[in-house]
Amino acid sequence: MKERNLAARSALRLAGAVASVLAVASPADAETLESALSRAYQANPALNAARANLRATDEDVNRFQAGYRPNAAISADIGIQQFQGKIGGIGTSGPINLLTRPGGAGLTINQNVFDGFQTDNRVRSAESTVLSTREGLRQTEMNTLFNAAQAYMNVLSDTATLELQRNNVEVLEEQLRQTRDRFNVGEVTRTDVAQAEARLAGARSQVSAAEAALRASIGIYRQIVGVEPRQLAPGRPLDRYVPASLDQAILIGLKEHPQILASFHAVDVAELQVKVAEGALYPQAQITGAVQQRYDQQFSGDNGVTASIVGRVNIPLYQGGGEYAVIRQAKENAGRARLIAEQDRDTIRASIVRTWGNLEASKAQVIASQAQVQANEVALNGVREEARVGQRTTLDVLNAQQELLSARVALIRAQRDRVVNSYDVVQAVGRLTVRFTSLPVTPYSAREHLDQVRDLWFGVRTPDGR
Repeated sequence: MKERNLAARSALRLAGAVASVLAVASPADAETLESALSRAYQANPALNAARANLRATDEDVNRFQAGYRPNAAISADIGIQQFQGKIGGIGTSGPINLLTRPGGAGLTINQNVFDGFQTDNRVRSAESTVLSTREGLRQTEMNTLFNAAQAYMNVLSDTATLELQRNNVEVLEEQLRQTRDRFNVGEVTRTDVAQAEARLAGARSQVSAAEAALRASIGIYRQIVGVEPRQLAPGRPLDRYVPASLDQAILIGLKEHPQILASFHAVDVAELQVKVAEGALYPQAQITGAVQQRYDQQFSGDNGVTASIVGRVNIPLYQGGGEYAVIRQAKENAGRARLIAEQDRDTIRASIVRTWGNLEASKAQVIASQAQVQANEVALNGVREEARVGQRTTLDVLNAQQELLSARVALIRAQRDRVVNSYDVVQAVGRLTVRFTSLPVTPYSAREHLDQVRDLWFGVRTPDGR
């Protein structure tokens, strides 16, 4: 009867461990996977740093657009000048001693007229760089959301594993107590007691290892999501956003993945840099207007206003050959950018195939692990019954219990992998974003800041007031 009671308690504890841990709170008050991803989207430092980097890159468009605008400067000067001597043509006898205070002020305006299309190409290059950086921000967003989902599921699975290990210790403690009782009445030997003691000691060490793993997972969760995990609800796979087939996933990924799109924009930037370098061989033209008011230039009390408008054209003939080296270098960089884009396409394709295979394998592992758990439960009950009538040893019971525990831990890991791998596939095709997955959070507008600063002619404050 004691063996039967022990078997019943063991089965109930192990069977309820996963459910009790993975559903520790009601949906009304639990932190869901979607809400955790939303927290990470808003507060993750790496993601916010990528947004700040994009805003800084936006300013390059305005910086190069300054080449279209005039440059104006005001200059002023004043000093003291003394002259002693004779001035020819002036009817004076004896030396002249003049003390003047020459000074003045002026305004100079320079306007670029033609610079070999360098300004045009620099602005277009800056715009392509902004588009590439936006794709980089989208890549960082996907990485952040995937890391948050992985951290969330790690906390859940490590918590469930720890609960299983603790329940296993309780069961082994009861097993050891009953084995000692049977030893005292001569039913088993000292060897059976030692085996139970050894298995209990190993189980306690597994509890310590599970606690350490859970603490590490909590630390990573706090780092990515920004808060401590509290009452996590069960995580669900992202199957509704997983493509219907591998071929469709590859097609979507090669078309939409931000790493590939960023590479294509990088090719545009490199090709535009070739045109910028070629612009150094073109004529340069500009207009300069100046107005100056001068005082005491020759004699005390004199003054005058000078105004001028000058057009200048500079036609480069030979500059030592450096400009040709720059052009050739820019062409090689453009070729390298095209090769990197092809490499990125191959990398993304391989990543999609890998993650798709992992997802399919995790689905099969969940089914297999569930069957394994059920079979081990039946086996454990049978071994206990056989041990009760003397057909099995204590070691057989301990081994059967360990196999059931290992199967349940494997099931937890398979369920965790099932969820994480679904997110990994959606990330691999380039769709693990707030906009596509409709997370309950306001999406960050990457275009808004560029629209605010593109045509600013002056001002040192950023659009957010800093």
